[in-house]
Amino acid sequence: MQQPTLVAVAHGSRDPRALHTALALLEQVRELRPRLDVRLGHIELNRPLLGDTLHELDGEAVLVPLLLGRGHHVKRDLPAAAAAAPHLRVAVAAPLGPHPLLVEALYERLLEAGWGSAHHASTAVVLAAAGSRDPESAADTRHTAALLTERLGGVPVVPAYASAASPTVPEAVRALAARGHHRPAVASYFAAPGRFATQAAAAAPALAAAPLGDHPALARLLLHRYDRARALPLSAERPELLSA
Repeated sequence: MQQPTLVAVAHGSRDPRALHTALALLEQVRELRPRLDVRLGHIELNRPLLGDTLHELDGEAVLVPLLLGRGHHVKRDLPAAAAAAPHLRVAVAAPLGPHPLLVEALYERLLEAGWGSAHHASTAVVLAAAGSRDPESAADTRHTAALLTERLGGVPVVPAYASAASPTVPEAVRALAARGHHRPAVASYFAAPGRFATQAAAAAPALAAAPLGDHPALARLLLHRYDRARALPLSAERPELLSA
């Protein structure tokens, strides 16, 4: 029996590095599961757009958002795109976060940036995320911050946002300085390079980690979300949105 196509759904960005990052990540997914048909679709700004990708498919597909929490795109845009492809039986997987694999990627990106070295001694971390008006998205980011605190051995991790929510990254940096943490690191909780990630890094008083990007843990997590989603019956009429 043919496996459903895995359609990774990226937000899209004017930064050309974002597309290159998504393509590199999907190459890792293909290496992990060579017989699986893996495609890419964007919500906006980049081609292929999600609707065009779905138009080219037949049979069954699982949409796996390259997004880090529950928000408008996951709850509205992806199910709407699935409903607009009545020739397919489609499931919508949960967003990538929160999940321990993401935390491991965040931790390793911090190490790559110099976390723990004498030159970059930090006693706190700002977890810089895109932000959303959806309270469940903020809850997901706070959950990830708590998991990262555990991974860092109790180091305080404060969520901050590039848009639509507060505190901003500069506000979080100032709040930590008021508590005696004058050189917090910034962990980049973004799926790919782009404007928000660049702004967050610029606000870091010490080190700023790279975005999650094509970290190998994300490739494994993409397949985990795909497998969880296809475990439920696919429906052409009502795409399923998983919560875990």
